[in-house]
Amino acid sequence: MSIAQHVYAELIEGLRVGRYRPGDRILAEDVAKTFKVSRTPVREALSRLQERGLLEITANGLSVAELDRTAVVELYAVRELLEGSAARFAAQHASPSDLYAMKQIAAAFAASQDDPARVAQLNRAFHDAIYEAAHNKFLVGLLDVMHDTLMLLPSTTFAVDGRQNLAVTEHQAILDAIEKRDPDTADQCAREHIRHARDTRLGMMFRY
Repeated sequence: MSIAQHVYAELIEGLRVGRYRPGDRILAEDVAKTFKVSRTPVREALSRLQERGLLEITANGLSVAELDRTAVVELYAVRELLEGSAARFAAQHASPSDLYAMKQIAAAFAASQDDPARVAQLNRAFHDAIYEAAHNKFLVGLLDVMHDTLMLLPSTTFAVDGRQNLAVTEHQAILDAIEKRDPDTADQCAREHIRHARDTRLGMMFRY
C-alpha cells in the first residue's frame, strides 16, 4: 500500500467512526501532521475523496460533504436498486452456510435492545451477509461505494422508536424469500425495507 493509499484508508475510517463529520473543514497540512507524512500523498488522498463525493469545496475550503434532501433521496433510490439486486441474487445463489450466517445475524439483530449503535452494526452485518450470498463481486463493489457515501448521514435510523422492530419483520421477510429461492419476492422485500429506511432517515434529517 502506498502512502497515499494508507492516508486515504485512514481518512475513510475516520469518516466511518465519526472522527470527521459532515461540514468539518479538512486541511491538508493538518492531515499531514496527523499521519506524519508529506503533503503530496495527502493531496492525492484528498483528491480521491473529493472525486468520490465525500469531500467538497465550500466557502471555508475543503470540507466533508453534507447531503441535502435531494441527495439523500437520490442515494436511497440507488440503494434500493442495489439492495434489491443483492437479495435477488442471494435467492438464486445462497449456499447453506450463507443461509446459516444470515439467520444467525438476523437473530442477534432481533435480540439486541437499547443500543442503536450495536443494532446498526448488526444491521450492516446482515446486509453484508446478503451481499456475500449474492456471489457477485461487481455488485459488492458498487455496494461498498454506496456505503462510503452513507457514512455522511448522521446517527442511525435505529435511534428512532419502532424502527428496529419494523426492521426485524422486514429482515425476516427477506430471509424467508431467499430461503424459498424466490428472487422476485426477495427483491421486492429488500426494496421495501430500504424505502422504509429512507422515509425514517428523511424524517430524522428534514422536519418539513
